Amino acid sequence: MRLRGRFKPSSRGPRRPRPELAAALLLTAACATLRPPAPGVAEKARAAHSWSGSLRVSVHGAELRGRSRALVAFRRPDNVRIEIPGPSGARLVAVTAAGKLTAVLPGERAMLESAAGPQQLEALIGIALAPPELMDVLVGAPPNSVRTYRVDWGQALPSRVRAELLDGTKLDAKVDEAEQDVELPKAAFEPPPCPGCRTIDADEARRLLGGR
Repeated sequence: MRLRGRFKPSSRGPRRPRPELAAALLLTAACATLRPPAPGVAEKARAAHSWSGSLRVSVHGAELRGRSRALVAFRRPDNVRIEIPGPSGARLVAVTAAGKLTAVLPGERAMLESAAGPQQLEALIGIALAPPELMDVLVGAPPNSVRTYRVDWGQALPSRVRAELLDGTKLDAKVDEAEQDVELPKAAFEPPPCPGCRTIDADEARRLLGGR
């Protein structure tokens, strides 16, 4: 756009916006921030049987603070896969199946095996959620184990979720891309092979991942 003529400062001082204009601007800003899903979208997302996505995750807790990209997939009722990519391959691959958690750190030739409950997931990744609760958080359904919960919706699925857990841990997950009700192979939730790997505990796994 070209401006014609010369700009001359006014001697009358700054003009104040009209009250009705200010109100309209405030309403527009509120609508831009609060993005409710279209009718039926939230219900369909929360009923998803499976889900797969790429996220940028921030965790701020008493024992673990960090940020990372993560590739996450789940299939109800209790199958979850969490993969943290690195510059030359996966840094961590963790899967839950039939109440068991198996986590492999390929670059460290190390493996962790434990139950797949909130305490075990907190010890590994700093998030005290059982697999079904983690699934609910990702699809816009806050479980009872969160103190506060906020979700920004995309066209069909949450694009960002922020939650504060009962222990005060704050989780912020920005979803770059995701899809629901996808066909996920059974092998995706099987423990990744790690021949010759040594067995470690959650404390050492977090130390190797840089969580402490």
